[in-house]
Amino acid sequence: MSVDARALVLVVAVLQAFGLAVLYSASVMVSMQEGHGSASYVLRQLTGVAASLAIFAIAAKADAERWRKWAWPLMLICLVLMLLTVLPFTQGIAPRINGSRRWIDLGVTFQASELAKLAVVVWTAMLVIKKGDGLRRLTKGLLPFLLVIGILDLLAILEPDLSMAMMFTLIMGVVLFAGGVRIGHFVVLSMLAIPFLWHEIESRQYALLRMTSFLDPGAAPREAGHQLMQSLIAVGSGGALGVGYGQGRQQSGFLPYPYSDFIGSNVGEEWGFAGMLVLVVLFTLYSILGFRIAQQARSPFLTLVAIGLTATTVVTAFLHIGVVTGLLPTTGLTLPFFSYGRSNLLVSWLMTGILVNIGSNRERLFGEGATDPLRSA
Repeated sequence: MSVDARALVLVVAVLQAFGLAVLYSASVMVSMQEGHGSASYVLRQLTGVAASLAIFAIAAKADAERWRKWAWPLMLICLVLMLLTVLPFTQGIAPRINGSRRWIDLGVTFQASELAKLAVVVWTAMLVIKKGDGLRRLTKGLLPFLLVIGILDLLAILEPDLSMAMMFTLIMGVVLFAGGVRIGHFVVLSMLAIPFLWHEIESRQYALLRMTSFLDPGAAPREAGHQLMQSLIAVGSGGALGVGYGQGRQQSGFLPYPYSDFIGSNVGEEWGFAGMLVLVVLFTLYSILGFRIAQQARSPFLTLVAIGLTATTVVTAFLHIGVVTGLLPTTGLTLPFFSYGRSNLLVSWLMTGILVNIGSNRERLFGEGATDPLRSA
């Protein structure tokens, strides 16, 4: 394993340890109010960590080049799963939770859109390599990407989950940009998409209220600006070093979803500016190592996959940090390795495992001749 891959494993291990500590503090009051033990959320998250480590080990050992063959099957599976969340006759397996149908319940509950992020990276990278120079043509080059990812976006919007639809498009854009698409095409398409995007925001009152609360939290209706105001109070009260671990007040019922969508607020309150700085440094290191792995990848396809996977994790993290500090409008994006939710956790570790394999000095294959990804190559 290369030095960059080893360093990436260390960074993720620190993120995960820090995340579990923060999750316990952020969820203890909610857990007790629900009639469970104080460690209920973190114990359930630990089961996700155990499963994630197994998936990570497999992904780190399996040749990442195989994902090129799995790109279309993976995308089709995700399209079907996303479709199941919006069909009216599938409510038995896709229940409505907190106003949205984002989860599939087949004995084990998981969020289909989380796996779809990986599908977007792998599928886009595969098609970029397949098209080659044809990528620079608008109709035959860029149109297929817009069609397939557009369907995925539409399904996410219908759940509704505008944040995930935005992420799908952003991830596709990053991989296409790295693959050499014409910037002019992006500019034209972005201008054409603005009226549609604004129409979707206007037609969904919650999205419009979130935008209003971002522009002026005090003037927005209480239910719209409440999360942001409480998050700003939490981060502001943390000061330089925080109020102390377990001493935060916002998770005591003032801040909705302190263990998921706004877990970064707990870091700001209990760990202060120092804690937020540690978050920024760790995810910055993740990005540097991920892009270094991409630069040294053994094929153009793996280069694009590494860029896409790195961008997916890091952009999600910085969008979350931007939301809890009031720098960005409120979204439903979680903080990787921190927020409660095993779907995001599993996919984050899976993507890291693929990055580690790409960063290996030689291919990792199954079988008797397979090498151990945690040993020197």
